[in-house]
Amino acid sequence: MLSSGDRVALLTSGGDAPGMNAALRGAARVGAELGLEVVGIEEGYVGLMDGRIVPLALRELDEASRRGGTVLGTARSKVFPTPEGQAKARAAIDHHRLRALVVIGGNGSLTGARTLLGASTHSGERLQVAGLPASIDNDLACTSMAIGVDTAMNTIVEACDRIFDTASAHRRTFFVEVMGRDMGYLAMASGIAAGADTVLVRETGKDEAAIVEQVVRSMLHAYQGDRGKRRVLVIKAEGVQVDTATLKRRVDERIAKVLPDVDTRVTVLGHVVRGGAPTAFDRLLGARLANATMRELALGKTDFMAGWTGPGVPGGPCAHDPYVVMTPLEQVLADTDKLHRGESPLAAWRRKIYAEVETILDL
Repeated sequence: MLSSGDRVALLTSGGDAPGMNAALRGAARVGAELGLEVVGIEEGYVGLMDGRIVPLALRELDEASRRGGTVLGTARSKVFPTPEGQAKARAAIDHHRLRALVVIGGNGSLTGARTLLGASTHSGERLQVAGLPASIDNDLACTSMAIGVDTAMNTIVEACDRIFDTASAHRRTFFVEVMGRDMGYLAMASGIAAGADTVLVRETGKDEAAIVEQVVRSMLHAYQGDRGKRRVLVIKAEGVQVDTATLKRRVDERIAKVLPDVDTRVTVLGHVVRGGAPTAFDRLLGARLANATMRELALGKTDFMAGWTGPGVPGGPCAHDPYVVMTPLEQVLADTDKLHRGESPLAAWRRKIYAEVETILDL
């Protein structure tokens, strides 16, 4: 078990996600209540290797929790996974008297956290490690929601609402590309919420010709006959094999004669989706996951990720929060790998839903 005065370090890594600051604030406040010394590590694992340990002021975190990004900064490192990088990180852990480490990030970040298990601390104990899921793509297993997903979806929906206005005024079709390199969850969930006519995700496995046919069919259905629609919205995940510019060109070629008065436009939201003030849900999610994590660490627990309960999330709730589930990091990483390869029950369910939604949106 952790003792009063033990030093717990917080680290944000990988892609930033709105709500990371709220998680930092929650962890720092709960740690202070438990009598722990909570510090921050700047710039992810790069900062850990360099020993960039900084104090965390609660008042500054109170202000930061309302903003996106991460006050600690984040970075991806090619050195950290190497034996030399691991040695530097372990030396910093010992030198700075770190007793526990909380990593807030995605799949790669949690993988890095697990490599530090067993690191020796200044007191001769072994480092305790825990993870909080933060990824706007919602591509981590063992949690129904990751920090940042809700804010990203709201950002996309707000942008689409604005695009609808100009699209309707000009009888236009908009291709809106959103983030989601490996998974289309963000595109599909926001597409349903925004009332899109078509959503394109890589999980359906369609080739370029089938994707073009899907979009053209949706446009013909929308503009022809007595439906009276003046706009079509196509949301496309960035991971879809055909790039957005090529998709626009090929669709334009197909509709040139049958829909001569319909224009097409492309909007790439890109990193706009990552930014912005976190929603109330993301702030609460970060705070509640952080609260349960700090209390588990204080009891001597290690090697786990705190996830948000929901269908498909293994295990029962922890003692500190009926919505938070603690899962061993090894299981989280293994199940996440299956999710990315499309071999998990959750991946199969998503493919089924994506196929069903495709026909529903086109009504």
